[in-house]
Amino acid sequence: MNSETAPRAIITSKPRDARPPLPHATLGVGVIVLDERGRVLLGRHRGGTWELPGGKVDPTNESVAAAAVRELREETGLEAREEDVRVLAMLHDVIAGLTRVSMAVVVSAWTGEPEVTEPELISGWWWTSPDELPSPLFEPSAQVLATWRPDLPIEHPPVHRLPLTGPPVLTSPLG
Repeated sequence: MNSETAPRAIITSKPRDARPPLPHATLGVGVIVLDERGRVLLGRHRGGTWELPGGKVDPTNESVAAAAVRELREETGLEAREEDVRVLAMLHDVIAGLTRVSMAVVVSAWTGEPEVTEPELISGWWWTSPDELPSPLFEPSAQVLATWRPDLPIEHPPVHRLPLTGPPVLTSPLG
């Protein structure tokens, strides 16, 4: 029997401890939605910032694409398909001792009209030219937008950026 036809033994794995580790990170998704004119959908948060649709990935084994589709629907009423979600990069920083991991995504196809579905949080949704973005942006949204379009003069806290291809990059405000 040669090595090409011999069955390969299964390599197993097991946790080191029966207890899961205490959480010290959160995983979220920032969704860039563009209209036919190339404008970005931004919501005006009641706290005064402008933000992309997005939120946390459900810890019950939800994929990033599924979270993007769900958050988009829940926050704006827009419908999209997971296969129309493109992940640009993984971003991570630390806020108050908590590692924040955000997945920057673009949704290439969707249906519907944006509507305010969470009026206690968002006062409205507007299509905005990338060259005329309002201030102030919610920091994670600023980081996602700067990852998508590094040519835009967007101020944001430093963030580690791991693009889908190429080496990891640390980006700083305006750079």
